[in-house]
Amino acid sequence: MDDANLISGYFPNLSSQQLHQFARLGPLYREWNARINVISRKDIELLYERHVLHSLGIAKVISFAAGTSVLDIGTGGGLPGIPLAILFPEVRFHLVDSTGKKIKVVEEVVKALGLKNVKAEQARVEEMKGKYDFVLNRAVAEFPKLYDWVKNKFLPENRNEMPNGILCLKGGELGEELEPFEGRVQVFYLKKYFKEEFFETKKVVYMAV
Repeated sequence: MDDANLISGYFPNLSSQQLHQFARLGPLYREWNARINVISRKDIELLYERHVLHSLGIAKVISFAAGTSVLDIGTGGGLPGIPLAILFPEVRFHLVDSTGKKIKVVEEVVKALGLKNVKAEQARVEEMKGKYDFVLNRAVAEFPKLYDWVKNKFLPENRNEMPNGILCLKGGELGEELEPFEGRVQVFYLKKYFKEEFFETKKVVYMAV
């Protein structure tokens, strides 16, 4: 099943507007991907499982409080930021990528969905000045490099049950990558939340900063 019903099966309390927005994601991404390749050709047919639901894995780990500010770095075509922005309309999302063409796709998808809580920007994260509650990332860089980029980008006060920090979607073996942060990181296994085989090796890595 690769449609919005996959999402509502795991997130049953969606409003009619959210259901409509998730249903629109498939056609929008297929249309834009034909022009600007932001999702691999083999994955576009499995968009809801491998991209939308995968992005929402973060929402199984944390339910962001209203007013939370979130930075999604290396967002590509808007993942995980756009699915999470649909799920959390009271949360502010700042989606950045260094590639202008990808940000163009993000802006067009955000506009078509009528999302008011998303700002998209072409930028290099190392050069950004803002501060946030959480920084998200989906397999953009190894954890030590990512930490180095974002360690000074956090607000001092916590407004969520989990302290401010980094939330990464990762796959495969992470032992070596996370070794420098032993005792500081938590790893959540997405196979606990989603039954599809794709999630067998997928994880959310969280570190308070």
